[in-house]
Amino acid sequence: MQNEPFFTEAGKRYLASRVSAGPWDPKSLHGRVIVGLLAHAIESRHGDAEFLPARLTADMYRLPGFDPVEVTTRIVRDGKRIKVIDAEFFSGGVSMARATCQLLRRTRNPEGHVWSPPNWNVPAPETIEVPPERRSALGGMWEILPIVGEMGTRGPRRVWMREVRELVAGVPLTPFVRAALASDFASPFANAGDKGLAYINSDVTLYLHREMQGDWIGFEVVNHHATDGVAIGECFVYDKIGPIGSSTVAALAQKRSM
Repeated sequence: MQNEPFFTEAGKRYLASRVSAGPWDPKSLHGRVIVGLLAHAIESRHGDAEFLPARLTADMYRLPGFDPVEVTTRIVRDGKRIKVIDAEFFSGGVSMARATCQLLRRTRNPEGHVWSPPNWNVPAPETIEVPPERRSALGGMWEILPIVGEMGTRGPRRVWMREVRELVAGVPLTPFVRAALASDFASPFANAGDKGLAYINSDVTLYLHREMQGDWIGFEVVNHHATDGVAIGECFVYDKIGPIGSSTVAALAQKRSM
């Protein structure tokens, strides 16, 4: 990854680069980097190889600007089978977002068979030919390979994407942070309509039943409904091997700042 990272560390603070800007206001951060940084803080301070981060829920209640960021964490439960960690995102000393992560001890599946949806049947990323100008999203925030449909089109929507930047300078992306960074994409992918994206998500919940393998992550829209300006969207999430979990968001009707 040669591109500029989203954040650099400065003591206990994180400094956001301009590539972290979001689509709603050029003076504010993108939700995906907020979720990613919360996941990074939780994993780097409280991660355990014997536990899987099975659920990450992030609430984003303010749009942070480019002030220095601090992330605090707190152990809620440190059990033998379940760990629960809270994290809070401060920008310019003001609380802007928070997250809760539930980590579950890895064991063995019980005997017997349980029904689950079939794996998706899509081309591998390396077999998809897309012009270079269509591979870059939001000025190079990530790389994208459309499979079926696009944001705003009717019918099925499936896509591959991968990160092209470090989240924090000098820190390799872990499977969990890769998935967390990408999870926010469920909102535009599921909630965009034929007149563009008019919903801003206020949260993300990422469920994982195993670690992501490799650097490509796939999204498949499986749900969108909206009433009175409140929407929900949901995507199944995959890697090149198969399903890894899901990403669900709640969103509010929103106009863009120019």
